[in-house]
Amino acid sequence: MIEVEPALDLSIVIPAYKEGKKIERDILAAQAFLIKYALNAEIIVVDDGSPDDTALRAYRLSPEVPQLRVLSYSPNRGKGHALGFGISRARGRTIMFADAGLCVPFEIAILGIVMLESGMCDIAHGSRRMRGSILVPQPWLRRVGSRGFSVLIHTLIGVPWYISDTQCGFKLYKREVARALYSAIFTDGMMFDIEVVLRALKAHFKILEFPVLWSNDPDSRYDPLRGGAIATLRELWGIRLGLSGMRPIVRRADVVERSARPGVAATEPGAT
Repeated sequence: MIEVEPALDLSIVIPAYKEGKKIERDILAAQAFLIKYALNAEIIVVDDGSPDDTALRAYRLSPEVPQLRVLSYSPNRGKGHALGFGISRARGRTIMFADAGLCVPFEIAILGIVMLESGMCDIAHGSRRMRGSILVPQPWLRRVGSRGFSVLIHTLIGVPWYISDTQCGFKLYKREVARALYSAIFTDGMMFDIEVVLRALKAHFKILEFPVLWSNDPDSRYDPLRGGAIATLRELWGIRLGLSGMRPIVRRADVVERSARPGVAATEPGAT
């Protein structure tokens, strides 16, 4: 007789690249949220081939955070790949994606959970565009760039205007929806959100936004002045081609999964 592992209420997936200085704070904040709301849940940290001690710092918290799972692989592949990697291993009925850095308090996720469980939508997006959502704004140059990016994705890429914020790193999905979308994406980098949104709309999944309380993290992995803008345009062009049936052929490096603890083989369920 095969035993079926019971589903959890929630899986929090945190993609992490060079987050050694912040990851412990993220994990402890997530744990406090789960305890406060008595959620039967897990915290999945996906170390995206970080050259620093991100995975090790996360792993060291395992004894005091029983909800924690640390996944790690090499080489670095990008945020989109890290999320897909974590979501494919998540066991929660609701799967949540949260950026490292605590830009949004975990408690805000209750809004998205209620929206999903009440049947209002299939995907709940945190949005910084709603009035009162921004506590600490980005520098003015980033704000200008963000406005230009918004016009670009709505007019040229085809994201509908009612989806006001595609890039907020605080989203919740019904499990089957997350699995279907992230198992199909080919965008490994920062623009994976755009591909996921377009795939979701094509599959007729309902997306609704909810307000967040967002504070800018100055230690962002995205830098438009150091190639970020060019990489963004390249990824957006690849998404447009890929979803129109003309996906460019991309040769990807083999991924070798490694343990978060040096010298120990990875033992996560489903690891390859």
